[in-house]
Amino acid sequence: MLEKINTESFVFNQEDTIKIVDAMIDLYPQKETELMYDNHFQLVVAVVLSAQATDVSVNLATPDLFAVYPTPELMMQASVEEIADKIKTIGLYRNKANFLKKLSTQLVEKHDGVVPNNRKDLEALSGVGRKTASVVLANAFDIPAFAVDTHIKRVTQKFHLVSQSNDVLKIEKEMTAKLPPETWFQAHHSILLFGRYQCVARQHNHDECIRLIEEKIQKN
Repeated sequence: MLEKINTESFVFNQEDTIKIVDAMIDLYPQKETELMYDNHFQLVVAVVLSAQATDVSVNLATPDLFAVYPTPELMMQASVEEIADKIKTIGLYRNKANFLKKLSTQLVEKHDGVVPNNRKDLEALSGVGRKTASVVLANAFDIPAFAVDTHIKRVTQKFHLVSQSNDVLKIEKEMTAKLPPETWFQAHHSILLFGRYQCVARQHNHDECIRLIEEKIQKN
């Protein structure tokens, strides 16, 4: 089936896309995010910090951050400099410290310190874009969402599950049109992990990635 993958303009149909995604789910069945957190506020903070940074680097920084500022009420009282000092090992930490200060203040002043469970209010928070909102909706509230990050974009395009485009919203719409809503959360995690650990961005054997998926499809 995957011999068509070398055809530049080819895009797999819904049936074949589901087969390929199911194979990735079999290979990487983990559902939960690898980010560490204890409550919804900490999840939002961790996802904001993960932009252009690895989950590993975020998980190394957040224990100290959350030990001092476990709630938005406490974080909003901190200075930007104090927050920055706790996350200075993470890329773009100064900008992110500003986001976290504003985000915490918004949560307290507009939402009584409670993370909202809808996309509109989430995306209105400082530092929260569509991808971050999707991750929070799915992980915190079990609301169907399919977040598109660099791993998702790379894998879905390499496997011709979507058209070749730099528009991540277009990729999201193409994938959610093909996959049942109840599978979006799991599909996101499995494709992401496949991209993070198998179909990596550099120095990998794409033929081996194809072989693994083909084998899984044949077994199913």
